[in-house]
Amino acid sequence: MNKRAALFFATASAASALALAGCGGGSGSGYGAGGTTSSAPSMSTSPSSSASSASSSAALTLQTSTIGGQTIVVDGKGMTVYFYTLDKPGEAKSACTGGCAALWPAVTSDTAPMLQGVTGKTGTLTTADGKQQVTINGMPIYYFSKDTAPGQAHGQGVAGVWYVVGSDGSMIQTPLTAMSSTPSMSGSSDNSGTSGY
Repeated sequence: MNKRAALFFATASAASALALAGCGGGSGSGYGAGGTTSSAPSMSTSPSSSASSASSSAALTLQTSTIGGQTIVVDGKGMTVYFYTLDKPGEAKSACTGGCAALWPAVTSDTAPMLQGVTGKTGTLTTADGKQQVTINGMPIYYFSKDTAPGQAHGQGVAGVWYVVGSDGSMIQTPLTAMSSTPSMSGSSDNSGTSGY
């Protein structure tokens, strides 16, 4: 009986070890680490029809819109996204935490965003609460809580550290002219292989 019990435990231990090895931190998630990008996993070509809140979307779209005389990046609902100058390209963490993160929510996505007119390279970094924050050219992007409707860019130039994002992933630091409440959205769907997820 002791031999049988020992054999059972050895077999169970080996099976457990194999199962754990399969779950271990491999690179199969397809998400970039530390603001970098990894090879693209296989993805469905049709976006999900369900939508969630502005700051967390399983089928995020990033597109361009002309706001204040500049062509900038917005999400699929037309909400402006921003860079924070205290972030550094390729860093593993956002510099915006605590109260900052409440005022400037991270743009997150469970999957690679659909790109329309955006040519900057996208990737992700992991937020403090474990979500995947989208990056463009290695820089995390954010919403501004005081932008309450499409076409608003009230965060432009706030405290001299928050700026809108150009379609190529550049930081636009010039003042925006009078903003329209009905932005002109990009209609092209140029994914141009820059997803990076």
